[in-house]
Amino acid sequence: MSKIISLANQKGGVGKTTTSINLAAALAHQGKRVLLIDADPQANTSSGLGIEIRELDNTIYECLVNGIDPHTAIVETNTKNLWLIPSHIDLVGAEIEMLNIEHRETLLKRVIDQIKDNYDYILIDCSPSLGLITVNALTASDSVIIPVQCEFFALEGIAKLLNTIKIIKSKLNPALKIEGFLLTMFDNRLRLSNQVYEEVKRHFGDLVFNTVIARNVRLSEAPSHGVSVLDYDPTSKGAQNYNSLAKELINRQAL
Repeated sequence: MSKIISLANQKGGVGKTTTSINLAAALAHQGKRVLLIDADPQANTSSGLGIEIRELDNTIYECLVNGIDPHTAIVETNTKNLWLIPSHIDLVGAEIEMLNIEHRETLLKRVIDQIKDNYDYILIDCSPSLGLITVNALTASDSVIIPVQCEFFALEGIAKLLNTIKIIKSKLNPALKIEGFLLTMFDNRLRLSNQVYEEVKRHFGDLVFNTVIARNVRLSEAPSHGVSVLDYDPTSKGAQNYNSLAKELINRQAL
């Protein structure tokens, strides 16, 4: 049975797309069959995995708005065991088009229901907003991973996200839970990084992943080569961190 996980934080620049790509790749390297859904109109997840978006006939946009068979939108990536449903800039207007569709909050769930039996994990990279597409992602998910940048104002806006999750649990998806808070861009040399870690740990306790994602040049370089950091430089700190996160996630599910 597949596990469906959204990666969400309406605050931009927290490492959400980086985590989506590299956690998906790390799970695939662990032998899991993984589908990554790019639900962000910026389509950085798609381009970061080397997908030429202009050459595609179908993306997540066509699945949501036109109701096409999602199997026709799935593309292979350069990583074994990892597939992708790409995004497109057209997704910017999808929320307006979706307003007239009945049960609009469950469109993505209906898409995923058609394909979920083929995968061990389905990860959804959400846009940095709390709009209708993010609501769709959370409604379709079993859990949510919340990346938190180790910088000043790290917890800014999280209360709003947690309130959105609470509303979705009460109205649309009672089974939704928080998988964990993931600290990103961690620099052990900086007092601020350690202070943010302590503050997040104090607020959320066991919900914080033991793995932290350190600042790493290879993580920044990998997307320009169209591959994950695990394929770009498997010995890098970034690759080690995401391998550790994948193992922690798998172990949590096994408990």
